[in-house]
Amino acid sequence: MKPLVVVGDALLDVDLVGTSTRLTPDAPVPVVEDVETRERPGGAALAAVIAAQATGREVVLVAPLADDEGAARLRALLAGRVRLVAVPATGGTAVKQRVRVGDHSVVRIDSGAPAVSLGELPDEAREAIRGAAAVLVADYGRGTTSDGAVRAALAEAGGPVVWDPHPRGADPVPSVRLVTPNGAEAARVAPGVEGDGLAAVGARAEALIRHWGVGAVVVTLGARGALLSYGEGAPMVVPAVPVTGGDPCGAGDSFAAAAALALADGAVTGEAVAAAVAFAGRFVAAGGATAWDASPVREPNVAAEDGVSALLARVRNAGGTVVATGGCFDLLHAGHVATLRAARGLGDCLVVCINSDDSVRRLKGPSRPLVTAADRARVLEALEFVDAVVVFGEDTPAQVLDRLRPDVWAKGGDYAGADLPEAAVLRQWGGQAVVLPYLDGHSTTALVERSRVW
Repeated sequence: MKPLVVVGDALLDVDLVGTSTRLTPDAPVPVVEDVETRERPGGAALAAVIAAQATGREVVLVAPLADDEGAARLRALLAGRVRLVAVPATGGTAVKQRVRVGDHSVVRIDSGAPAVSLGELPDEAREAIRGAAAVLVADYGRGTTSDGAVRAALAEAGGPVVWDPHPRGADPVPSVRLVTPNGAEAARVAPGVEGDGLAAVGARAEALIRHWGVGAVVVTLGARGALLSYGEGAPMVVPAVPVTGGDPCGAGDSFAAAAALALADGAVTGEAVAAAVAFAGRFVAAGGATAWDASPVREPNVAAEDGVSALLARVRNAGGTVVATGGCFDLLHAGHVATLRAARGLGDCLVVCINSDDSVRRLKGPSRPLVTAADRARVLEALEFVDAVVVFGEDTPAQVLDRLRPDVWAKGGDYAGADLPEAAVLRQWGGQAVVLPYLDGHSTTALVERSRVW
């Protein structure tokens, strides 16, 4: 599986979190006591760790790093989470310290030069960008995107490029698939349009596409969602799910990371934007960047491979339960959805095993499947309660179950009182096969027959 590559400016974010019950006697400013220091990756480094937590594919971070204490702390925070390809740089690591009382920021203190000077781009960085499933450019205005060697490498990227711009950063390279400015950034680059309604935002997006020469622009609008334009025709508006509370810090990084991951998985641009809006909403609701866990990554107790194996390793390492279910899932319907939702509730991740096209043909006849395995997998992966999809070519899931070794195998249907065919396979490693309630009257075969009658 090809990696997701993140290119950009890595920062070190530090929260000094304390309590305050009084003001200083010499000025009306709070006295902050009982301070706890919390460090986390920032900028492109934050986008990389967000992506790594959301996918089973490898995430590579290409970023300039100076030889200083801030860079050393960043390296430690990234260790075991992403593969770092450091570009030699001078100018110091940017450190952003926020003094916080509870959920409120009191002041932010920035250190480090406003821009860095990059050394020679390592061959490893060029190779990573060239071989990427997708590339995310996280520009924080410190000079990475202005470097000629970096821009040349991005122009030759092997997969689609998502560019998260910055007011002090360089323009995207022309080959970019999607640029993700927020509303203020879009208004700054395209100042000739008045207002903040959807018509104005759409006009700015079209102007940005012409200005940059890119494939599409999505303007993120916070709680209003996002507007996607291809430069002509009606724009696509994706509303956001309302979020109560939460912390928006890092929301833009989470949006761009989710869009890049979706494109890496084969989604079209509109699908990627819809997935990114949903992901960013969940990220904010969960506490945003401030909720990031900086505890060391524990070594998995099984060998973690790319994709699903890496996901299962993380779940098992955390003491979680792996649930699997399977079937053809041709023409997804309400019965499928009910079973999948119930299965996910049995554990900490759900892997859906689907029959390949040839396997479905052998089981259901030459007229099936109606939907290819690739499209069936993409539909299933879009469901929030499905963590991964595996396609198997055999007539039964026995072999794929032996490879995955789930703790629970769940099937929907009228199997009550009967021993599921897969139960004997599960017993080999102590797994359990269970039956879930199934919505009566929902069947792909019945749907096909009714469509023929009509």
